[in-house]
Amino acid sequence: MGDEKSPTKLEYYDHMGKLQSTATILSHFKGDDGREALILDRTIFYPQGGGQPADTGFLHIHGLDYKFVVNDVRSKDGIVFHYGLFENLGEKIGPTLEKGREVSLFVDESRRKLNSRLHSAGHLLDICLPRIGLGHLEPGKAYHFPDGPWVEYKGTVPQNEMQNKQKDLELEAKALISVGGKVSVQILPYDEAAKLCGGCLPDYVPKESTPRVVKIGDNPGCPCGGTHVADISDIVQIKVSQIRSKKGLTKVYYNV
Repeated sequence: MGDEKSPTKLEYYDHMGKLQSTATILSHFKGDDGREALILDRTIFYPQGGGQPADTGFLHIHGLDYKFVVNDVRSKDGIVFHYGLFENLGEKIGPTLEKGREVSLFVDESRRKLNSRLHSAGHLLDICLPRIGLGHLEPGKAYHFPDGPWVEYKGTVPQNEMQNKQKDLELEAKALISVGGKVSVQILPYDEAAKLCGGCLPDYVPKESTPRVVKIGDNPGCPCGGTHVADISDIVQIKVSQIRSKKGLTKVYYNV
């Protein structure tokens, strides 16, 4: 794999709307599953995680006619792995890319925008819950994939209230989308991040860390490493399809 141990610089952390960039190859190898993989010094590609799917796109290798199509991106111990294949090789063997070669990165815009809308919509539902009388629900897992996005909370909703709460939740989310509001990110010391997030952070955020806080409009922020829309209005529309409560947990299913 190579001996590169330095964390990959995540350019999307500060510039979520950036879809083109340049980087330097640190390592090129074939993984255990046979897929070609590239490690770069920096990336604008979001690696799958946090309930959000990975970006796709391609890399243009400077000085070569080959295009590296990125179909999966993963992160391990702070290092981002770009998995894919070389396009238009025919029967040729793929090139061996040496360390230090420059590449241009191109993220698929439509996929990034959809994933960012789905992710941001999940956070928007978090904001809406207290507004409709469900402030007792505590955020848990989330799944922001296009095939069936949902957010899960600790706590339950009485069966006889579910239908009304589903309608109220959708109406409240739509109202916030219609008004809009800037979405911003900041990387802050722990205490400052906690203050911006309403006074505390989840237990999984280390106290010695500098969390990345996403702020949706004028609402309290939340620690999150994903990509989001630039403005609440960019979510465009939302449909809350179902609310289910079972064994002390509530799932809210939605789509955009």
